[in-house]
Amino acid sequence: MGAEVADIFRRYGEEYRCTHSMTPKQRRVMRDIEQCRTGALGFHVDECDECGQRDVGYNSCRNRHCPKCHGIARRKWVKARLADLLPVPYYHVVFTLPHHIFPLSLYNQSLIYELFLDSASETLVKFGENPRWLGGEIGFWGMLHTWGQSLWQHIHGHFVVAGGAIGKDGRWIEPKYRGKFLFPVAALSQVFRGKFIEGLKKTYYDGKLMIPTDLEEIKEEGRFEKWVDELVSRDWVVYCKRPFGDAEQVVRYVGRYTHRVAISNQRIISIAGGEIRFRYKDYKKDRIVWDEMTLKAEEFIKRFLWHVLPDGFHKIRHYGFLANGRSKGKLARIREVLEQKPETEADRPSGEAEAVLCPVCRKGRLITVFIIDRLGQIIRRSLSLLQSGLVLDTG
Repeated sequence: MGAEVADIFRRYGEEYRCTHSMTPKQRRVMRDIEQCRTGALGFHVDECDECGQRDVGYNSCRNRHCPKCHGIARRKWVKARLADLLPVPYYHVVFTLPHHIFPLSLYNQSLIYELFLDSASETLVKFGENPRWLGGEIGFWGMLHTWGQSLWQHIHGHFVVAGGAIGKDGRWIEPKYRGKFLFPVAALSQVFRGKFIEGLKKTYYDGKLMIPTDLEEIKEEGRFEKWVDELVSRDWVVYCKRPFGDAEQVVRYVGRYTHRVAISNQRIISIAGGEIRFRYKDYKKDRIVWDEMTLKAEEFIKRFLWHVLPDGFHKIRHYGFLANGRSKGKLARIREVLEQKPETEADRPSGEAEAVLCPVCRKGRLITVFIIDRLGQIIRRSLSLLQSGLVLDTG
């Protein structure tokens, strides 16, 4: 087994906690990752439903920031989304905030992240409603990411947009440039920038924006306006990829982005002498290549914790006719218009199966039948397991 984020926290985390100011959420994330799949969180028994093989393993922390736990949530989310897919092209649109916002966003995470997602989603909705492009209600998913390959802050959002809209008269409206692009990216960027800046100014003049010491000069209105002008002049990158080939590609692609964390364990090369060496993708060269970077443990932990989301913040959101609570009825009406037959379980892609294949018989699935929590309490038990005479010492 290679080096992991958990190893970094176990080795250098205590010193970091003693020397740095941290939020309760950041402390909780560090603790969960340190304890993930160790005896501190209890254990569980998995049983093969085919050959009866039993495996005992430590419990996962299930924290959404843990590199070892995001796979479970990702598979469940993708499985739930399969039923939402329509027989139409899907487009991938990315909105990015300039790095100039970085110092301010560190002290105003919830505010900046909410404003970013609202500005991006409202921009897409506005273009969808414009008869020049579609003239109806669109449906899409949005996912917030806050990091770049080197763990530096890079606020951007991935939006997967169904290629078309439902008009007020109930008809389905296809994109005017189907197969090429959904909306013009230069115009998207301008509208997105305008909405974000308008919202940012409002929070400032309403007194809701926390100003860090490094930016104390912008407490004066004239200096703030000058700082905003600098922000406006930076690159507000928006791009839209060509549509996906089919629904199964959408599932695979969306699954790559939904529950990512700041860095995967696979990218960590070594932990030695207070330094962390890891791989990252370099996008600045003629082509994308893998390179290596070394950071002091203190700097690595600091950058990782930048990306701990505020309590209660939803990083994945659904909009338009895919909005939670209203998508089922709207999708049914759209399918009627498109004359799509209702999808069955057998029709859906099988590559996102939740159960783990039995390593012994390679046929059955490993089903969790017994769980002991961190306090030694039984939180799930299987009658078949008890009847087998297996005794578990929970003391």
